[in-house]
Amino acid sequence: MSTPLPLFFHVDVNNAFLSWEAIYRQTVLGETNDIRYTDAIICGDISKRHGVVLAKSMSAKKYGVKTGEPVVDALKKCPGLKCYEPHMRYYHERSADLMEIFEKYAPVVEQCSVDEAFLDMTGTGKLYGEPVAFAYKLKDEIRDTLGFTVNIGISVNRLLAKMASDFQKPDRVHTLFPEEIKDKMWPLPVEELFFVGKSTAVKLHDLGLHTIGDIATCDLSILKSHFKSHGVVIYEFANGIDNTLGHRGEEEQKGYGNSTTIAYDIKLAEDAYGIIRKLCEKVCARLRADEVQALVLSVEIKDSNLVVRRHQRSLLSPTDVTSECYKTACELFDELWDGSPIRLLGVTANKVTDSGMRQMNLFDMETHDKMKNLDKALDLIRGKYGDGAITRGKI
Repeated sequence: MSTPLPLFFHVDVNNAFLSWEAIYRQTVLGETNDIRYTDAIICGDISKRHGVVLAKSMSAKKYGVKTGEPVVDALKKCPGLKCYEPHMRYYHERSADLMEIFEKYAPVVEQCSVDEAFLDMTGTGKLYGEPVAFAYKLKDEIRDTLGFTVNIGISVNRLLAKMASDFQKPDRVHTLFPEEIKDKMWPLPVEELFFVGKSTAVKLHDLGLHTIGDIATCDLSILKSHFKSHGVVIYEFANGIDNTLGHRGEEEQKGYGNSTTIAYDIKLAEDAYGIIRKLCEKVCARLRADEVQALVLSVEIKDSNLVVRRHQRSLLSPTDVTSECYKTACELFDELWDGSPIRLLGVTANKVTDSGMRQMNLFDMETHDKMKNLDKALDLIRGKYGDGAITRGKI
């Protein structure tokens, strides 16, 4: 019996925070007005983040209001703008309702964030029939039962499915199969490609690369010379090759991760390194407490536009040493970061093992042993006197 071809849906809620806030105000507060059809924004705590825009209505968007900008700037563009603080608990409840519908149909549901998920629909053709027709049924069920709309992208891998879901909105179904890449994806500007942020886009334009097709047909050595490993990623993405958005399966679920949302936008690498160091301290302490070591390390960045990027690397040997993980995490950060202001940083150690085996490395063996003993000493002090009893300087 032949193996079925891979099939993925990427489902993304249209303007999630604004939609959920509108439903909250109507169903919980009893308001008759639908803020989705007014000049409205959802914004965070003004006192802490100077009024950052988290979501905006279509009419506010026409005034030039942008997600991630200060509310004071948005008000200058749209004087009649109404500001609403988010009700996050309610949003998570609506997200749970959405995931419940997904789990009713999809063999595997991979939730990416509160408002989006990948559905692995491989092999479901006999159950649900033609994929596009079923996607329309799923989209309409969500709209009719939960009261908000979604976009669904369909393809053979997660990357292309995600790109497809970003096509024309709202309340749409789009496909982006490999044979459609040249016609549907290549004409798009480089800014539309997943993993291309503002700084990367500027550099691409400076190189004369203005469309995704320009990246796809560019000499890979040119991209590598200017963007290092990130150049390889965007080249592969431009050609529809998905080697980064892999299945976050059992190995990763057994990982050890910590992340932090920052109270201000990080704009300097040095500031990011300090946060990464603290995250590595926590992750490695948990590894040592469970007497396991990690073979894979990943770094996550969420920028001020709420775009999430992840980058990972397999290590030469499994480790639980803070300084080793910190060095790798900083290298991953340097390769991943495009200079956009950072709102969240995360570090995760995956593929853990309790074997205690380590690849012999004559160049770092002595340093490794010293750092491992130092970590043990720090763990003992903190275990006895608390986490704040002793802190590291720069590693």
